[in-house]
Amino acid sequence: MTERDPRDRTAQSDDERRARGMAVRRDVLSDAHVDASIDATTAFTADFQDFITRTAWGDIWSRPGLDHRMRSVAVLTAMIALGHHDEFAMHVAAARRNGLTVDEIKEVILQAGLYCGVPAANTAFTLASRVLDERGDL
Repeated sequence: MTERDPRDRTAQSDDERRARGMAVRRDVLSDAHVDASIDATTAFTADFQDFITRTAWGDIWSRPGLDHRMRSVAVLTAMIALGHHDEFAMHVAAARRNGLTVDEIKEVILQAGLYCGVPAANTAFTLASRVLDERGDL
């Protein structure tokens, strides 16, 4: 039997992807946030939680092509563009954990305002201000 290359993500089991995803998810979002998500999981939402842990965190966020800072910039921009306010607020805190400064978050919102629209940026500034204030960053 040939030994498989551990870098070959196509050959990894769901358990390996889940474990890698959980580690990245905890690193990016915090143990407290992930524990609260797990505690809130129901029979109805369990498959979705498993899916995002394996796929979003285990497959995408763990890829070597972008570091977590760059991924945070992309996610913040996407959440602004799509109007996903709760996810945006969550990822503002994650962006700080990933090393983005308050000024860099401000610049991401300003940049998004140009391409996604002023109302979207206005909402993003309101939400980011709330999160950053709650964290003691402002």
